Amino acid sequence: MKYFVISDIHGSKYYLEKALKEFSNHTYDNLLILGDILYHGPRNALPKDYDTTYVMQELNKRKDKIIAIRGNCDAEVDQMVLEFKITDTYRLLNDDKILMTHGHVYGPNDHPIVKKGSCILSGHTHIPTCDEKNGCYYLNPGSISIPKGGYPNSYGVLTDTDFTVYNLETNEVIMQTKI
Repeated sequence: MKYFVISDIHGSKYYLEKALKEFSNHTYDNLLILGDILYHGPRNALPKDYDTTYVMQELNKRKDKIIAIRGNCDAEVDQMVLEFKITDTYRLLNDDKILMTHGHVYGPNDHPIVKKGSCILSGHTHIPTCDEKNGCYYLNPGSISIPKGGYPNSYGVLTDTDFTVYNLETNEVIMQTKI
C-alpha cells in the first residue's frame, strides 16, 4: 500500500495544485484527505489563492482515488458539492490498521479502539508529527496551506513500512518514521 496524505487544504488553489502535481507524479493507491477541505475557519487567515470552487472541481475529478473524513471547518453543505464522502469523523482502513481522523473529535489520547501497531492519521494541528505511543503510531502530515509551529507547507506518504512528511515546496524530507 502507498497513500498520499494531505490535510487542512482550507480552500487554497495554489497549494492544492502543488499537492496534486506531486500526487500525479507517482503511483499511489489513494489520496487520503484528513479534513478541512474548502473553508479556512474563523481562526485562520485566508490561505494563498483562496478558491473553494477550484478546490472542489479538482478534487471531484479525482473522486475515485479519494478517501476523506470531516474536519472541524467542513460543513454538511460541503457534501452537496463534493462527490466523495466527507461526513465521517473517522474511517478505518486496511483491516482496521489505519485510523483516519481530523483530530478535533479524536486524537492521540481519545480515539476509537485500534489494534496495537496501528497508525492513527490526523491533521487539525497543522503541525507534522511522527510519534509512537502505547504501541500505536500517531502521524500528522501537517497542513498543505496554513502550516504552524514553524514548519513549512507539507504532505505525507504512508507505505507498509514507513510514514514520511515532505516539504510541499521542495519535496525535501521533514521527518520520517518506520512503522
